[in-house]
Amino acid sequence: MGHYRIRVATGAWLFSGSHNRVQLWLVGVLGEAELELQLRPTRGQEEEFEHEVPEDLGPLQFVKLRKHHSLVDNAWFCDRITVQGPGACPETAFPCYCWVQGEGVLSLPEGTARLAGDNALDMFQKHREKELKERQQTYCWATWKEGLPLKIAAHGENDLPLNVRFHEEKKLDFEWSLKTRAMETVLKHVYTLLSSWNHPEDFRQIFWGQKSTLAEKVHQCWQDDELFGYQFLNGANPMLLRRSTSLPCRLVVPVGMEELRAQLEKELQNGCLFEADFILLDGIPANVIRGKQQYLAAPLVMLKMEPSGKLLPMVIQIQPPNPSFPTPPLFLPSDPPLAWLLAKSWVRNSDFQLHQLQYHLLNTHLVAEVVAVATMRCLPGLHPVFKLLIPHTRYTMEINTRARTQLISDGGIFDKGVNTGGGGHVQLLRRAMVHLTYCSLCPPDDLADRGLLGLPSALYAHDALRLWEIIARYVEGIIQLFYHGDDVVRGDPELQAWCREITEVGLCQAQDRGFPVSFQSQNQLCHFLTMCVFTCTAQHGAINQGQLDWYAWVPNAPCTMRMPPPTTKEDVTMATVMGSLPDVQQACLQMTITWHLGRRQPDMVPLGHHKEKYFSGPKAKAVLNQFQTDLENLEREITARNEQRDLPYEYLKPSHIENSITI
Repeated sequence: MGHYRIRVATGAWLFSGSHNRVQLWLVGVLGEAELELQLRPTRGQEEEFEHEVPEDLGPLQFVKLRKHHSLVDNAWFCDRITVQGPGACPETAFPCYCWVQGEGVLSLPEGTARLAGDNALDMFQKHREKELKERQQTYCWATWKEGLPLKIAAHGENDLPLNVRFHEEKKLDFEWSLKTRAMETVLKHVYTLLSSWNHPEDFRQIFWGQKSTLAEKVHQCWQDDELFGYQFLNGANPMLLRRSTSLPCRLVVPVGMEELRAQLEKELQNGCLFEADFILLDGIPANVIRGKQQYLAAPLVMLKMEPSGKLLPMVIQIQPPNPSFPTPPLFLPSDPPLAWLLAKSWVRNSDFQLHQLQYHLLNTHLVAEVVAVATMRCLPGLHPVFKLLIPHTRYTMEINTRARTQLISDGGIFDKGVNTGGGGHVQLLRRAMVHLTYCSLCPPDDLADRGLLGLPSALYAHDALRLWEIIARYVEGIIQLFYHGDDVVRGDPELQAWCREITEVGLCQAQDRGFPVSFQSQNQLCHFLTMCVFTCTAQHGAINQGQLDWYAWVPNAPCTMRMPPPTTKEDVTMATVMGSLPDVQQACLQMTITWHLGRRQPDMVPLGHHKEKYFSGPKAKAVLNQFQTDLENLEREITARNEQRDLPYEYLKPSHIENSITI
């Protein structure tokens, strides 16, 4: 006879408990025993039971459970079950972290991570094969738009599997905050009905409500060239700037501007010339909003890095040359102030488009969704890579599904207020797919390719590299516990299937863009997993949080432009500037959405601090503890640095980075 102590933990979310009765079995190597318990799980509680089992079960392998219901199937969110066996047996953990519904039997394997085995009679092998078969029927691929990464098959959030849905608090906060901001938008619109809009400062009439300290700073200094240049390094989109290796072919310097060419060549020779080229926007059709044509441009900006670390614009070409306009005008800081301001506004509008669509939506959200779906389809819960990645996929499928039905859908936010809406945004995403390379998602490669390594004023670059190193050590620590050589990596069929699923299926034959179709070594696997974790956490944090600061003051990052780009400098007036910037309704919509999507989430889980214990055993726990220590050390470094700066860069402070893409 054996004495067992069983602890059953229920999730803390709203409606996690259940009024239904739960039945439990213990399954060991030598036998199985049903526990005569009358368990009715309570939200946020850990319930403990003691039970005598007449026969020797041996080492425990599974806990099986079934939830019975009479009239209502009241789903139960089970965190984990732990069992203390007879004698000196160590406590055994059975992670669950999912909803239990229906009346089927759910088997929870003991939590030690295991690779696939060759023994078809092995109970764990049978379990993982059954689990994957069921998951592949639940998590199916679908196409949103041809030429773009595949998505989870769901028309709306209600079609998603329950285990990847928002928990109730998250859902209520998401929907209520959106309604609240929508009401604020209506109030702002009414407030400005009788007001005149003749100057950019008139945007102050809607610049109230919740806003950050940095947003107020942007309002005060948005016209300064120094702040304009700073944003390419450390703003909402630090991904486009690159060091020039030659003067761009599209930069046609007309006769009479030889001095400008000489200045550019001098900065080039000194290694101080940088560029931001928005050529990806060239030819993208512009939106029509409420019957009025909007306009797009594809600017080029040349900037110089001063010894002080300031990045200052030297020249802006708003549109590239074309047969009907072979020498487009070049706008300079010495031009009439309004002409120069309008040229910079066109650049900021173009940056808004590439930031939101290429670097935010495509390179983080859609890539993370591919990783999440492939993980559910190819890796069973016992696999160490599943246990490593699953905390970094929380809520990603639902937030992306909501984006496809509310933000970038037909009649969605982009169609209502952004000049790439109305179909241009889809064309732009397809173009951006060509640039979605494996190297572009790995900061050591991407920053080296863009020539941004070692720049003291490039704070995003510095912090991204530090985080990449810390995440890489964490990944390597976990992987080395389970893969004791390159041959083990090569011989893992589940891992190799997962790799192919991401590259060939989810990312649409991305091997031509450097993504692997197999893993041949431990190092190659660790590098890929580091990319996955970094993309789902740090990179999204860097790209998402800046919306709150840099987009709240609409003239700094206009979501649309309502007049064509200027072709001369002398004709630019204040009426031209105001007629180009978004109108009140568009500006209010921009402020509402960027606040809603950029704000800190109430249930935010900081990087590396997930509460779920997917791994069992002290070694994996020690690796996670070291990861948390490394993040705390980086937090202190960044805090000390920011105390010395007028504009602190905080988007990659570990405490500000969410553990997955949830918004």
